[in-house]
Amino acid sequence: MKALRDCYGEALVKYGKENEDVVVLDADLAGSTRTKAFGKEFPERFFNVGIAEANLVGMTAGLAAVGKIPFANTFAVFLTTNGLLAARTFGSYSELNMKLAGAYGGVSDSFDGPTHHALEDIATMRALANFEVLVASDGRMVDQLIKHAVDVNKPMYIRLSREGTRDIYAADETFEVGKAKTLREGEDVTIIACGIMVERAIDAAEKLEKEHNVKAGVIDMWTVKPIDVDAIVKASTETGAIVTVEDHNIIGGLGSAVAEVITGNNLRVPQGFVGIADTHTECGPFKELMERYGLGVDSIVEKALDTIKLK
Repeated sequence: MKALRDCYGEALVKYGKENEDVVVLDADLAGSTRTKAFGKEFPERFFNVGIAEANLVGMTAGLAAVGKIPFANTFAVFLTTNGLLAARTFGSYSELNMKLAGAYGGVSDSFDGPTHHALEDIATMRALANFEVLVASDGRMVDQLIKHAVDVNKPMYIRLSREGTRDIYAADETFEVGKAKTLREGEDVTIIACGIMVERAIDAAEKLEKEHNVKAGVIDMWTVKPIDVDAIVKASTETGAIVTVEDHNIIGGLGSAVAEVITGNNLRVPQGFVGIADTHTECGPFKELMERYGLGVDSIVEKALDTIKLK
């Protein structure tokens, strides 16, 4: 198991070698975001702007305007708050080729506490017109998301976690933006997850079948925007119940995005929400925080069983 931030640092170096237009900016957190590897390999293409996130995103826009492929890096909570105005003006409105990589998504910056936990970033960034919002669920996906970001000329927000996950995808797996990954077929309920919650969704599905004789499907909705409408419609039709799972506020994130598809397509199915229940989270060990705020496997199982009863 490798931390997703380590996979990200390796991917930047890998694709930086292939394309000299790739440049990287950081807000004095290169050790934490793992961009220091890129800075060591390509010092002339690495810029530490200091703890000045608004400047970080503004400089990213400037580099994009002259044809570079700039990746802006800092903790997700600061990138999508202090850097929001520049992201809205230059990425959303002007459609510059900006890549915003939000490190330490969710509660993964565990001991730094509520000021550093990113619980609103997906909601914020998916509300910006023209931005893609992509959430990495394992190391292979991180690699492919960076390749996609280098290859495609449009603004993107890529959410990363400090934590690692086990391998979900094979080394030769390919990904298409706007197309979710169905990891497990279901009959009774479908669990739609993103990011580090995907492996927990898989574990919950296995537990549901083993202990409750419930066949749960699992979908990795790694592309929150554009969202895979067809996958949600298919899952709703086939299983008749949906549970969304995210390390994010239940307001405005993946759950809300899925709910918009369900209501917009008149899909009369119950939906359960697993996520942060509209609160700020405390300091503590990552695994303990996940359990405390209802993000563990047992919480997913319980929510699935409750949602099935509403069918």
